[in-house]
Amino acid sequence: MAAHLHLASSEAEASSGSDDGSGPQAQAPIRVVLAEDHALMRRTLRELLEAEPSVAVVAVARDLASALNEVERHQPEVLVLDLSLHDGPCAEMLEALHTRAPDTEIVVLTTDDSPVRLHRALSGGVLGYVLKQLADSELLAAVRAAARGAEYVSPRVGEGLDALYSSLTDDRITPREVEVLRLIALGHTSVEIARMLRLSPRTVETHRAHIHHKLGLATRAQLVRYALGRGLLRA
Repeated sequence: MAAHLHLASSEAEASSGSDDGSGPQAQAPIRVVLAEDHALMRRTLRELLEAEPSVAVVAVARDLASALNEVERHQPEVLVLDLSLHDGPCAEMLEALHTRAPDTEIVVLTTDDSPVRLHRALSGGVLGYVLKQLADSELLAAVRAAARGAEYVSPRVGEGLDALYSSLTDDRITPREVEVLRLIALGHTSVEIARMLRLSPRTVETHRAHIHHKLGLATRAQLVRYALGRGLLRA
C-alpha cells in the first residue's frame, strides 16, 4: 500500500456546471475549523486559509476541548488540526473528533515526519497530513482534497510511508517495531526511545530483540544499513 498525493484540480471545478447547461454555478465555500495552540501560527494559518475565496474559517480553537466543541457546533467540512494538541494516543483524539462530528474530514498539521506516525494518522481516518513547515504551499491543497473525500499526504512523508509498508510486508515487523528500528538507527538509546514513545525501557528492549530476530541482524550498524536501504531515514 502506498501513500497517494491528491491535488485539487481548479480547472475541473471551474468547468462543472448545472444540469440544464446554463453554465457554471458558484459553490459554497469549504467550511473549516482551525485548531492550533500557538498564537502566531494560528494567526498565520487563518490568514492563509481566508485568503482563498473557496474556504471559510468558521471557528478557531486553541486546545483540544475547544476543537471538540467547535466541530460539534459547526459540523464543518474540514478540521485543520495541530496534531500536538493532545499528549495521549493519536487514535484516542481522532476517535473523539469523529464521534462529535462524523461528517467532518480531518487534515493534520505536524512537525513529525515519521512514516509510522503518518500510518497511525491515516489508520485513524485522517485524510490530510501536512508538515507545518510546508503549510504555506500544501495546506490549501490538502483542505480541498479532504473536502472531496480524497487523501493528501506531504510528498516528503509519503516516500517514507512507502518504505514502511514495504518493510511491514516483506519482513513481518509491526509498525511499532519499525518505529523503534527507525529511532535506533537514528542513534537513540533504549531509555531515550522509551521516553519518546511513552514506553518502558523493558518494552523497548523487547521490541529491539524482536527486530533483531525477525530481520536476522545482530548489530546496530546492520540495523542502520537496513533502515537506510528501506528508506526509513529518508523522510
